[in-house]
Amino acid sequence: MTSVTEMPGSAEIIKPPNDSILYRIENWACFASFILMALFSAVEMLSRIFSRTVPYFSEILVHLLLVGGMLAGMITTRTEEHLSITLVQFVSRKTLKRYIHGCTNLLAAFIVTAIACCAPAFLRIGLMGDLVGFIPDRVFAFIIPLGYLVIALRFARRTGLGGPGRILPVLAIALGVLVSFPSIAKFIWEYDIPAWAQGFQDFLHSLALFIKIPALVFLIACALAGLPLFVVMGGMVLLLLESVSIPVDVVATDIYSALTNESIIPIPLFTLVGFFLSESKAGERLVTTFRSLFSWIPGGMIIATVIICAFFTSFTGASGVTILALGGILYSILSGHVKYPEKFSIGLLTSVGSIGLLFPPSLPLILVGAMIQTDVFHMLAGGFIPGIILVTAVIVFGITISVRSGIPVERFKLSDSLKSLKGSILEILLPFLLLAGYFTGTLTLVELGAAAVIYIFVVEVLIHRDIPLNAVPQVFLKAAPIIGGVLAILALSQSLSYYIVDTNIPMELADWMQRTIESKYLFLLLLNLVLLVVGCLMDIFSAILIVLPLIVPLGEAYGINPVHLGIIFIINLELGFLTPPVGLNLFLASYRFKKPFVDICRYVFPFLIIQLVVVMLVTYVPILSTFITRFF
Repeated sequence: MTSVTEMPGSAEIIKPPNDSILYRIENWACFASFILMALFSAVEMLSRIFSRTVPYFSEILVHLLLVGGMLAGMITTRTEEHLSITLVQFVSRKTLKRYIHGCTNLLAAFIVTAIACCAPAFLRIGLMGDLVGFIPDRVFAFIIPLGYLVIALRFARRTGLGGPGRILPVLAIALGVLVSFPSIAKFIWEYDIPAWAQGFQDFLHSLALFIKIPALVFLIACALAGLPLFVVMGGMVLLLLESVSIPVDVVATDIYSALTNESIIPIPLFTLVGFFLSESKAGERLVTTFRSLFSWIPGGMIIATVIICAFFTSFTGASGVTILALGGILYSILSGHVKYPEKFSIGLLTSVGSIGLLFPPSLPLILVGAMIQTDVFHMLAGGFIPGIILVTAVIVFGITISVRSGIPVERFKLSDSLKSLKGSILEILLPFLLLAGYFTGTLTLVELGAAAVIYIFVVEVLIHRDIPLNAVPQVFLKAAPIIGGVLAILALSQSLSYYIVDTNIPMELADWMQRTIESKYLFLLLLNLVLLVVGCLMDIFSAILIVLPLIVPLGEAYGINPVHLGIIFIINLELGFLTPPVGLNLFLASYRFKKPFVDICRYVFPFLIIQLVVVMLVTYVPILSTFITRFF
């Protein structure tokens, strides 16, 4: 069987079935990479008990990340789930929307092909053939050109152009090869590049200078039209590097460097933990437990809802997963059993979808710490008090509504509470075990992620048996788009950062801001406004990797503590998820609860105001973010 996709007036696109042998190999290779990362980390933890270490432990671990990250990116392309700005959804004409989709895929095929063709020169010149265990590093790094070439071909195949337009995907691939030919020449001739190849490189440099501004504007427009953000970044990087005569094969160097960075290993590991939780019946058990513990208090179910959603989001790092995984069961309890007004229940569930991003082991906190080169431990500690304030504010509002609405309370039954607690105690223990392991210095952040994956696998698959063993690959497959989407952007963000730093843009921007805006408090207000817009248009991972590097030097110029700046960044993006007209959680809630988008916006408005007040409080009272860090 094959699946067929069709565009009006176009030829059919024949796609391999999702269960084809190639897809299965790709899936299993990706799963094996992340499983081995967790197992190697576990072996290293056990080895330390006997004062030993695993040979080549760090080298093997980071190269497994490289392979797994590239394979996850390939899977994300295959499932069409790369992170992007979704303004194209407002286009009402289906034909126009499909043609926009086809054109963005053509551009993506061209750009990604150029990136793929930059990599062979890096493999020959940039790597020394060092052994990773008994395997040369070039063998692992070969996944870079191979992965990007597969991604490019998948974009080309999805254009859906028929008739004479069939040649366009081929031309896009060929053009990508052509513009990267100076890098290919380096691969062929190494340092003795022929004069004609050097002349072609000079021509590309002149062309990039000439079209630099209109091409950047065009890429931004394409981003708004749905071009995946990692492709937008890749196009910008190639154009900007070429315009300043920096060899574009440095892109492959930066991709390798970014995806062999040990500090980002927790990202895929904790993402897997979150999806094991969401795909199991852990949510139902936690709802039952917290309902039995708090339903005797006015607003008790509100307390339970907020705590459960914060718990889930802190592990997945993605607010959408919480809304989709828990929205149904919590809504049925709040509106069906407890009889809260429908608009209040939907507004609450939509707003608390992202409320756990400030609590450990939040992936955004880890990523922000890595990006601003601040101790991740301090970032995790810095988010705790602002997170508690935000949770408390929502709970107090919920209790007030409960009292005003006359929501009845239930009689506390110790036997029911103990029974439900027994069922969910293993999930409840997880964050406490992780916090104890990390804050006592027993485990590193990487080992913490590995321990969490193994622990939750044992709990949900072997003890509770919520997830059959043969269904475990499906959990990995659902987690792959988030892992692949984040790592695809992360891989190219390092090249963009290289260009930004090399051209001194952040310092010039900081100098201009200081000359224009003298007040630190006015700068913080403007920063909040900008981040709200960013939070509306971009997912949190893309925003951290693309926008944060530009803001860090501004924070330094105005004397803002890095931890405080990181917390401001995340809490504003949380609020952006709820901000009309394009806040992500608003669309997810509209889909999940089957309500008109405008109604969702009205339901969320009171919670939007509450979170806005907390954002301003956290912004202008820095001690809330830095107080705990003073003890370490």
